Formats: sequence, structure tokens, C-alpha cells
Amino acid sequence: MIHASAQLPILLVENSAEVRRAMVDWLRLMGYAVVTAISGTDALAKLHTGSRPCLILLDLQLPQMNSFEFRAAQLQDPRIANVPLVVYSSLYDPRIAAQRLQATAYFYAPFDMAALLKVIDTHCGKRRRKGPGLHGAGLA
Repeated sequence: MIHASAQLPILLVENSAEVRRAMVDWLRLMGYAVVTAISGTDALAKLHTGSRPCLILLDLQLPQMNSFEFRAAQLQDPRIANVPLVVYSSLYDPRIAAQRLQATAYFYAPFDMAALLKVIDTHCGKRRRKGPGLHGAGLA
């Protein structure tokens, strides 16, 4: 078994403390390492100081630097430009934003947890430890 610490983390960019905490708990339960950021500015700082995630989960509703500014800065830096991006939102249409942001995938919140897990597995490897499954792990 490969432990979560042996794999690249997921970078979760979410400004809501409650949503961030719930997502971190779920991702860790599924066996993934997670690094969090509360804004696009915070996420770029973490990426520029050496954090190399397997995937970026980006909320479209961010303070300071919005998701479009974040993605433009990410794509301009060859060291982090190839990190896949998944966007989500409960207020905006993530499908339209995903096209503009050249995102790998998009999700409406609340999430289809099974579909999100498939995207994560694709980009971060199926290195999850055996967990209780998806039942009861939803993020409403």
C-alpha cells in the first residue's frame, strides 16, 4: 500500500472554511494528501514555493485574485502550467468557466462525489487506501 504522504498532494483552493474543512476531510478519507489555499494569491504562493500538486481543485468564487487571474498566472509559469485544473461552483456555471480556463473538468456544487473521485484518480493515481466508500461522504 502506498501512503498518501508518498504521492503528490491535491491543491484545494477554497475560501470557505467550512467547505474547505469538509473537502479536506473527505479527500484524506479517500487517501489523498491535500494542501489548501484560501485564494488565488495564496495558491500561487504555495505553487511558487515548491508545492507540486497532481491536481488543482479551484472554487470559482475567490477573494483577491479571481479564478481567471489565477489561471492566467499559472499558465504563464512553465513550472506549474501543466498542473491539471478542475473548477467548481455553486453560484456560477462552471461549464462555461471551464472552457475559458482550459480546465480538465468542472463540477456543480454540491458535487457528484463518484465523478469527482474518478477525475482525481485519473490525475493523481489510484493510490487511495481502502476507505468506507462514498456512502456518507457527500459534501452537501
